[in-house]
Amino acid sequence: MARVASAKKPTQETLLAFLLDTPPFQELGRAGLESVLGNITSQRFKAGELILQSGQTQVTHLLVIYQGKVRLFLPGQDGSENLQDLRGPGETLGALGIFRESLSNLNAEAVEDTLCLLIPREDFLHLTERSARFSQFYLKYLSEHYVGKALTELRRPHTATSSEGALYLFSAQVGDLVRRHPEMIGADQPIQAAAAQLTSGRVGAILVNDARGEVVGVVTDRDLRRVVTDGLDHQAPVSSVMSTPVHTIGFHTICFDALLEMLRRKVHHLAIERRGKIEGVVSGHDLMVAQGSSPFYLLREILTAEGFDEIYDLSRRVPLVVRSLIYEGARPGNITRMITLLNDYLLERVLSLLQAELGTPPAPYCWLLMGSEGRKEQTFRTDQDNGLLYADPKSPAHAKQCDEYFTAFASRAIDHLVACGFPRCPGDMMASNPLWRQPYTKWRELFDRWIRRPEPKEVLYATIFFDFRPGHGELSLGERLRDHLTKQVRGQDVFLRLLAKDTLTTPSPLTMFRNFVVEKKGEHKNKIDLKTKGLVPFVDFARVLSLAHGIKETNTLERLQLLGEGGHISPELTTEAMQAYEFQMQLRLMHQQRLDEEGLPPNNYLDPSELSDLERHTLKDAFAVTGELKAALKEEFRLNLG
Repeated sequence: MARVASAKKPTQETLLAFLLDTPPFQELGRAGLESVLGNITSQRFKAGELILQSGQTQVTHLLVIYQGKVRLFLPGQDGSENLQDLRGPGETLGALGIFRESLSNLNAEAVEDTLCLLIPREDFLHLTERSARFSQFYLKYLSEHYVGKALTELRRPHTATSSEGALYLFSAQVGDLVRRHPEMIGADQPIQAAAAQLTSGRVGAILVNDARGEVVGVVTDRDLRRVVTDGLDHQAPVSSVMSTPVHTIGFHTICFDALLEMLRRKVHHLAIERRGKIEGVVSGHDLMVAQGSSPFYLLREILTAEGFDEIYDLSRRVPLVVRSLIYEGARPGNITRMITLLNDYLLERVLSLLQAELGTPPAPYCWLLMGSEGRKEQTFRTDQDNGLLYADPKSPAHAKQCDEYFTAFASRAIDHLVACGFPRCPGDMMASNPLWRQPYTKWRELFDRWIRRPEPKEVLYATIFFDFRPGHGELSLGERLRDHLTKQVRGQDVFLRLLAKDTLTTPSPLTMFRNFVVEKKGEHKNKIDLKTKGLVPFVDFARVLSLAHGIKETNTLERLQLLGEGGHISPELTTEAMQAYEFQMQLRLMHQQRLDEEGLPPNNYLDPSELSDLERHTLKDAFAVTGELKAALKEEFRLNLG
């Protein structure tokens, strides 16, 4: 470690309170922490100072960041820096070096003046032996580090010019953007006073509180521009122009998740909350400045598009946003969430314009998204899988009216989505097919029949339709159908066992000697079908167990997380499955991106000879997890008994 000036150590009571509020140290309890408290020292590092040096620093202490911020990076031979992470208060440095008894594998540099607490190696190891939860936290860290290293190598050719700013959105917390307490104004104050406060405070938003001091709204510069354009009274109370409610987000939320929340709620400001108190306000502009670019521009244009031709043009820009996310180091789960969000808004705009063109629908309806769309796992230009659900007609004449309207609506919608770059489903699993355009009762009967009298075709339908989510329209109709499915499928042992058996039929992606199983002939000869052989077993595993245990979530990573939290699969299998699935998704996205840049249609066939040694090794480890998933299914559904 670099030599630093000694700093005044926090009092033992302050230090204890800090650690009791910091994961995973809070797992140790007061007694566990007090056993090592007297051996903890502190050191202060100046901004720009190296705390650990790759390949040179022997790690003798676990460093807990008490104040400040540290960046971790790999130095390149050409003098470049490959940023790995940004860490702040409560996060640690040096765990890997302690467990491996090795030199530091990364450079750790103080971004600003930073105070670290130093826990001696022996004391840290003693704590891992004392608490299983504390130990599990760092074992998970080591595992994630290994996969992260492979992901870093995977992205290296594209990130040679990456800067800290490019990765900031995916590592920094919104609390890092807070530089001052939020501006506040009373709800009964005049609009003119709010305008003056915005100007003098040089802020874009002011929080509005009531007589009790509770935050009840927010006033932005946009609201005040509306005052001018609409000719409103400048002496009217602020409450007459404020936006409400104020949406909040946790202090430790990653900036990328804050961006998604803004896009989802269609707002430009979020209040930052910590321990029940609002400590700041973050805007879309703040995030754009932090990142350097933003999908906000594309979202705004989608929401204001006035014609279908405009939407077609905008849809072709989604891959550009995806490409930038990949270049900037976003994790696969974040990338697919952003693709899903933008595609959802494209769908919403298409259907809204179509509804305006055809007139008010004769009954409330809900556009259902199935397959990868339903799981929020879309990549580059996924095939359409959708359906249409509408409220039960009140009479034969009303039923005829609904059928005529929704037939035309669905047919035109599918055509518009094709023009947006979403190919038709080869199996015709689309709302234009009358089988998948039904009133609520018919959908419910379909699901009930598939569950209670399952045949091979019904099992196939379940793998597609049971991943549905409401996409547009009267969302409560879709949520009602999801609730019905969740209730009906639990306890249906015959159906669930058939679904589990179907999952086991997927051939292993590895030979007995851990070689890849590749295509033997055709245009994809000697390539790996990453989707069918690699990803599908994870998707199927998460689906059948989620249905069995009443989990409504459709996203595979979130299903795995909830299955682990519910104790339905072991913590070790949860971690292994999530990391293996995400690594494969990263490979798939990178592969499809390269094809897109070359003007070729995306596919899922990967040439293993194009992977590095580390990538091939990690992919084999990821494929090997499918064996553990199948073993868990056999035990859960007693498939070993026949």
